[in-house]
Amino acid sequence: MPDKKSSSRSIETLSSSEIYRNPWMRLREDQILRSNGQRGIYGVVEKEDAALILPIDGGRIWLVEQYRYTIGERVLELPQGGWETAGVDPEELARGELKEETGLAAASMTLLGMQWIAYGFTRQRQFIFLATGLTETEKDPDPEEHDLAVRSFPIAEFETMLLDGTIRDNCTHAAWGLYMVWKSRQPR
Repeated sequence: MPDKKSSSRSIETLSSSEIYRNPWMRLREDQILRSNGQRGIYGVVEKEDAALILPIDGGRIWLVEQYRYTIGERVLELPQGGWETAGVDPEELARGELKEETGLAAASMTLLGMQWIAYGFTRQRQFIFLATGLTETEKDPDPEEHDLAVRSFPIAEFETMLLDGTIRDNCTHAAWGLYMVWKSRQPR
């Protein structure tokens, strides 16, 4: 349990202005006052909630491979994303993203937890779900996902890819760690 001092605000917002907006994100710049008396600025990217899904069935895990413009590479990662709409039910979002990106439907969705994505500069929550009892349906990708490929791997191969740097997505790494803790606490 954090002590009272560590949970109190050490930065006061003096003013805030929106710098940029598009359908997927907002960027604001805040004038701030730190608890040490120093003024400064803080840039914050705001995005709607997202979901990340661990589709696991029969000792295999499904990943998506897609081109990520920001790093100029094709990458493997767990299915994840958001709908740019406030107030969406996290499970509905997770089921929708799973279908959009992989064409899979899950008989069971288990909420494993929530994490903040890169909260040093971004305000976006990501809900992490385990999807099991998978059946194939039709993919329904967004236009931005036109080159997305779905691949499944044995769990051991997936874990090797996490360790050898083939998979470098921090959300995928964090979700796998959360899943492993959750799994270790399940009755055998």
